[in-house]
Amino acid sequence: MSSKNINITVKVWRQQDAKSKGIFESYPLSNISTDSSFLEMMDVLNEKLVTENQEPIAFDHDCREGICGMCSLFINGHAHGPDSLVTTCQLHMRKFNDGQTITIEPWRSGGFPVIKDLMVDRSAFDKIMQAGGFVSVNTGGVPDANAIPIAQADAEEAMDAAACIGCGACVATCKNSSAMLFVSAKVSQLALLPQGKIEAARRAKNMVAKMDELGFGNCSNTGACEVECPKGISLAHIARLNREFLCAKVKE
Repeated sequence: MSSKNINITVKVWRQQDAKSKGIFESYPLSNISTDSSFLEMMDVLNEKLVTENQEPIAFDHDCREGICGMCSLFINGHAHGPDSLVTTCQLHMRKFNDGQTITIEPWRSGGFPVIKDLMVDRSAFDKIMQAGGFVSVNTGGVPDANAIPIAQADAEEAMDAAACIGCGACVATCKNSSAMLFVSAKVSQLALLPQGKIEAARRAKNMVAKMDELGFGNCSNTGACEVECPKGISLAHIARLNREFLCAKVKE
């Protein structure tokens, strides 16, 4: 695919902090290469703003390889933009047209308060993980690889769940700001493995309780979270979370 340059208008949400009222501000950009990534376009915009003695736009980024999950931008009504199964840093400007206006917003959720502009506080996910997303059993030394037999199907499904990068796209997409897809992925990756069985009941109860405490809503059952998830995490994990939670309540 040959590269070309396009002219665009970037309409960005600007907000000083969580207590301030935010507004959209528009910035024209010229000669943006379609081979550049979306975050490279944001870098160009910030360089332009600094040159013009304006305050640059605050946005999160780290690895820029689709691993860290920090590039949490809502672009033209889609979490991470119009492409499928990619994070914002993996999105390229070839997905946009010459003359197009691109609207960029932060995640919209009570559980993710705005820090500044496009940056939100996603530490709520860390608190949910601290509530039970781990195995604390003392297993002694490192066992042999085949010491604990695990069915291949279970191992692969656990790895699929572990692919969740905790970006929060599921929360931002859900009309109820539910974190069920994230929590279910983190529960599922351990529930499928023998090492996770011992703490299974406590894990499901504690993580769901912490999710509710932090203000995330109920699952809407619309499947929007799975559609927008950059790692394609399946709704089947939510069904497993519900089973794990109900089993824990029965055991009580």
